[in-house]
Amino acid sequence: MKKLLIVLITVIVLIFAYNQYKEYQRFHPDNFNYKSSENIDLEYFNQDVVYNYFEAVQALNGFAAMQWNVNEINVKSPEDDDESTTFVVNEYRKKLAKVKYYEAKLEASKQLKDEGLTNAQIKAKLEGNTAPKNSEVAEFNAKIKGMFNPSSKIRLGEKSAFIYEIQKLLVKKGYDIPLDGVYKNITQDAIYKFEEKNNLFPDGNLDVLTLDALLD
Repeated sequence: MKKLLIVLITVIVLIFAYNQYKEYQRFHPDNFNYKSSENIDLEYFNQDVVYNYFEAVQALNGFAAMQWNVNEINVKSPEDDDESTTFVVNEYRKKLAKVKYYEAKLEASKQLKDEGLTNAQIKAKLEGNTAPKNSEVAEFNAKIKGMFNPSSKIRLGEKSAFIYEIQKLLVKKGYDIPLDGVYKNITQDAIYKFEEKNNLFPDGNLDVLTLDALLD
C-alpha cells in the first residue's frame, strides 16, 4: 500500500512539475528574442538608421512575445498552419525583413570602417557615388599631411595617430596589416611593397612622395 501511495505521489508531483514547466515555457520560450547583431556600426553616418534598427528589433520581439503569450503561437516554429497562424507568421517575417534591412546597412558600414573608410567615404560609397566630393578629399589629405614631419624619420615601435591613419591608407590599398597605430615591421614592409609597386624608391620609409601616392 505504501509503495502504491509513493507511486501516486510521484506521479502527481511529476504532473505538477510538468504543468509548471509548461507555464514557464509559455512566458519564457527557448531562443525567444531576436538578438541584435554585435557586428554593426553604431557610429553610422545616419544615426536615424541606428535608431530605426533597434526600434525594429524591439517591435519584432514585442510582436513575437504578444503572439506567444496571448495566442500561444510560436512565430519562429509554429505548430499549426491554420489561417490565423499563417497570417501571424507572415507578419513576423515582414518585421524580421525590416530588421535585416537595417542590420545589413550597419554591418556593411562596420566592415568598411574596419577597412579604413571614414563616414564621409562610406556615405558616398553606399549612396552610389564612387568617391566623396573633391573638397572632402582635399580636406582629409590636408589633415594627414599636416600630421607628417618629413624631417623626422618614423622609428620602429613608434605609436601615433598619424601612423594609424597611414595604416588605414595601406589597408585601403589592399595590404593586410593591423590597425593599431604602432609602426612595426609589418607596416614598414607594407610601405616597402607599396613603394616598389608604385615605382618609388623602395626603402620602407615614409617620405613626401610615398605619402602623396598613398593619398592618391
